[in-house]
This record gives sequence, structure tokens and C-alpha cells, in this order.
Amino acid sequence: MDLRTITSPSFVKELDEDQLSLLSEDIRRFLIEHLSRTGGHIGPNLGVVELTIALHRVFDSPADKMIWDVGHQSYVHKILTGRADQFDTLRQHKGLCGFPKRDESDHDVWETGHSSTSLSAAMGMAAARDLKKEDSHVIPIIGDGALTGGMAFEALNHIGSEKTNMIVILNDNEMSIAPNVGAMHNVLGRLRTAGKYNKAKDDLEYLMRKIPAVGGKLADTAERVKDSLKYLLVSGVFFEELGFTYLGPIDGHDFEDLENNLRYAKKIDGPVLLHVLTKKGKGFLPAEQDKIGIWHGTGPYKIDTGDLVKSSSKAPSWSGLVAETVRKMARTDERIVAITPAMPVGSKLEGFASEFPDRMFDVGIAEQHAATMAAGLATQGMKPFLAIYSTFLQRAYDQVVHDIARQKLNVFIGIDRAGLVGADGETHQGVFDIAFLRNLPNMVIMMPKDENEGQHMVKTAIDYNAGPIALRYPRGNGLGVPMDEELTALPIGSWEVLKPGEDVVILTFGTTIPMALQAAGELENLGISAEVVNARFIKPMDEAMLHDIMQRNVPIITIEEAILQGGFGSAVLEFIHDNRYHDVVVERLGLPDHFIEHGEVSELLDEIDFNSEHVVQAASKLVQKTGKVERNA
Repeated sequence: MDLRTITSPSFVKELDEDQLSLLSEDIRRFLIEHLSRTGGHIGPNLGVVELTIALHRVFDSPADKMIWDVGHQSYVHKILTGRADQFDTLRQHKGLCGFPKRDESDHDVWETGHSSTSLSAAMGMAAARDLKKEDSHVIPIIGDGALTGGMAFEALNHIGSEKTNMIVILNDNEMSIAPNVGAMHNVLGRLRTAGKYNKAKDDLEYLMRKIPAVGGKLADTAERVKDSLKYLLVSGVFFEELGFTYLGPIDGHDFEDLENNLRYAKKIDGPVLLHVLTKKGKGFLPAEQDKIGIWHGTGPYKIDTGDLVKSSSKAPSWSGLVAETVRKMARTDERIVAITPAMPVGSKLEGFASEFPDRMFDVGIAEQHAATMAAGLATQGMKPFLAIYSTFLQRAYDQVVHDIARQKLNVFIGIDRAGLVGADGETHQGVFDIAFLRNLPNMVIMMPKDENEGQHMVKTAIDYNAGPIALRYPRGNGLGVPMDEELTALPIGSWEVLKPGEDVVILTFGTTIPMALQAAGELENLGISAEVVNARFIKPMDEAMLHDIMQRNVPIITIEEAILQGGFGSAVLEFIHDNRYHDVVVERLGLPDHFIEHGEVSELLDEIDFNSEHVVQAASKLVQKTGKVERNA
């Protein structure tokens, strides 16, 4: 069928078995074709086609609330709720979001992009439903990887304790972004082999109760016996002890099995956990065979071969550069260990893990645990490298404050995906870490201008033994600059002048240095001499250089690809205030006070006027206002 004609999911309720199979094939073909052009989370969505259709057959969205954990597996839901005609714009500027978005559709009842939030949100919605005495179902859909997150356990505990009416769908595909780790993964492994035990025990009870006269007593006795057997035979007791009725495991690609269990779950009083087994990437062989998470989310690819359309850049990726430099240093420094919260592939730590398996810790989706574990390692003289995306570091903020910074522990935090990340949008933009780390005592924050300086900053971080140190680096590839063979530690807090100037000083770092240098060149054509400073240490700042600049009494522009409030520019203003340079004029350029949605980074920057042209305009106005170019008149 033409999926673009769908306006409501209600049509699926009328389809027969053959039509359901054809619809599943059409959706998979549609996703494979469209995502080959736009990129996106192909593996997770191919795995939940039948599950999503079954949910919309059994429940009535949006009255019944479907809450997609992480949200990257919601594409099928978007198609069934009337958004197939927008898939050409998926993850593009002003286009369809790659995650649930409340202002896109009434059927998207919860926005997310981070893991393990669905159960807590579901508890809130269910509590509101009960307080308002409404009659509806709340159905969170959470993956086996997301279930390892501590927040999910907190919610399971509360839901089971309150005996809240809710149907939790555990989408178990045995593979999240990376192979799952931990005891919960082992529990689920045992459950997958438990077969049809729950269905068999219910059928047995039904038959016993049919026996005249003694059937009821016999069934009650059997109930006690089978409860005892359950402890021996089925690991689903883990969830039942939390207060859930456990159903499963269920074939997530069998409509009859899915619908029978979903309809049965609707009749059960209290919380139910439906354990559904799915195959990630089903219907597209390269994604089905993926064992390390490459097809979890990709850029464009070739359908016929499964080859990814790779960047034309020959420069190393930032993640790879940092991880491989850490690996290089680990060969001669046995203190170095690496920790990642379920992102070994994204953080390019596969090489480190292969060479130093005993010194590599993938803790699963557990950012808080990762941070505090790093702190524990540091107390014993180890040098932990905590590789974590900026957006996920937000989830471990208290641990960074309380366990790392407060104890002044030697933890090296690699802040990957710092700055705008593009297609994943507002839940993944790494724009807040400067503001929430800069205020912490004992913290050092740095960001390199290119990959050569980046490798020296890794050396700086490993050699630094006076507390925590954070290295920010962006998504994507470096600039392709020549690389020094010998690593050198940089003096902490040191800046460098990249271009001398007399009329205005531009202070910036990292990804915005090319913008500043381009603007400085354009300003020269206007008769304005602009100095560009690589302020590579965001904290501590180069106070000696700042004093020199302030005493020259020239206007200053700060540029940062990060939120302005509490950022680097704010630090410069604080320095000016504290040292009473009241006559110095400062213009801060950065990201505005709102969440920035998805799109190409260049498009997003242009939309907010964050480019070299804007720097030229700001500098020209400042220089004219302060009269610093009268010599050129």
C-alpha cells in the first residue's frame, strides 16, 4: 500500500493476517529505501515493525499512551500515525524529527532521546490517569539495553510497589548500541530459554478448574506448587518479585502471539511486563548480521551492497584520534584504563578493548555508575579515561560534582560530541557542558584547535595529576593537519595568539577558530586589525594574557559553540568585573537560550546567525563604538 496515504492508525484493526504481513513488508521496504538517503536508526526500527502494528491494533492511540524509550525506534509508529509523507525530510533541518516529538503529533505523548526514561514517565501518566479517574492504558516500550539503566530500576520498583495498572513492553533484541553487559543481560538470557512456561501454567489452571467438585481446590493446590516450581524453572520471578505479572518470552514477529498476549495483558489487574523477542535489523541482511552496533544508527548507505556512504574527509575522526592516543599511551602507562557507558563503538574504543581487554570497562547504560567507578579507580592510583558524550555527561552531573571534583581525583573525562551534533537534534546537542562544569572547583576544561593539538591535550590530561581534567572534542573529523610524532604536555591554562592584531581581540577555541580566522581576514579588508587568540583552556583561563589584553583597552569578542549563559564568555566578564577593568567592552557570541533542533550543523549555525559574517558585523560595531580605528581614517 501507499504508506503516504495513512492518516490514522485505526485502519490496522481491520486487516487480516495476509494484509498484516504485506503491511509489514511495505514498511520495511519503505524504511530501507528512505533511510538509505537520509540516514537514521535503521536497525531498531526494522526490529519493531510487527510489534508496533500489534500495539496499534490492540490499543487506541493517543487515548492509550505509547511511550517509546530512547525514541529512536519510533519510525514505524510515525508511519502508522500519518507521517510517512514527511520521511524525505527525516532528521533534516525543519524536517521530521528522528525521535518522538510532541508538537509533531498527538500520538507522540513523550519526547526523549536519552535512555531509560519511559518507565518513570509512564508512572507519572498512570498516576495522573488514576487521579482523574480516567480509563486508559499506559504502555511504555523499553529495550533490553535501556533496562540496564538505573533510572529504569527505580521506576520498576515504584510501579510494582504501587501496583499501578500498566503494561510494560520489554523489547528484547539482545543488542542495543553495543552488546549488552551486566547481570540483567544474563537474566534476560535465561528468560529467553524459558519457553512457553507461563502460557502452559495458565492453560493447566484453566483445565483443572473445569474438573467438577474438586477442580477449584485442586487448582489452588496446583497454584502453590507451580509458584514453587516457578522459582526453579523461570527467571521471570525477578520481575514478579518486583510486583509485575510476567508474560513471555513472546515472538515479536508473530502477530497472533503478540496480539493474544497483549489482549491478555489488558485484562490483568496491576503492572504487567510483556517480554517480547525481536530481531534488530530484520529484513535487511547487513543490519541483521550486525554484531557490534554499526547499523544501530547510520548515515546514508547503498541498499544493494550495504556499504555506508562515508565522509570524503581523510582526516581522522575526533573520537578515533582521542581513543587511539589514549591507547598509544596505555602501552607504556599501566595506570590507564578506559570506561564507557555503552558507547565503545561511538567512542572508537574497540582498538583499546582489543589490546587491553582487562583495562576496558563497558558498564552499560549507566553514566552515573561510570563516573563514580572512575572516581574509585582514581583513588587507587589508576588513571581512568571516561569516554562519554557531552549530552550523556549531563546524566552523571552529581557524580562529577560529588565523587570526582570534590575529592580532587585524577579522572580524565573525554567529552565526545561537544558542540552541535546535527541530525540527532536537541536531545543530543553537546552545548551545556562548559556551563555546568566551569563552576566546579578543581576542574580543568580544554578544547583543541585541531587534531594535532588534540593529541597533545590527551598527553596533557594523562600527565595531569592535580585533579579532574576534561577534554572536549566535536563530532566528525579533524582538519587534516600534519601530526607531530612526539607527544608534548601543554602548560595548564595557557593560550596562544594565532593572529596578532591591534583594534579588536577575538577569544575563541575549538571548532569556532576557523570562523574567527576567516572573520579576521575579512576585517583586515575593512581596515580593522583583529587579533585571534586560541583560548584552548576554558578553565583555568590564561590570566596573564587576559591582563595584557585588558590593559590595552581594546574591545573583545568571545565566541563559543555552546550555550552563552554561564559559558566561556561569562568567565571573561567575571574576570573583567573581579579585576575592575570596567572600561573594557565585551561582545559575547554563542548559542541562544533555547534548545536547538536537528539539521546540518552549518544550517543550524546560519539560522542563529552564528558565522563569520556575524563576527565581522559585531567587531565592526564594537570598533566604531570605541573609536579604535581613528588611525585608519
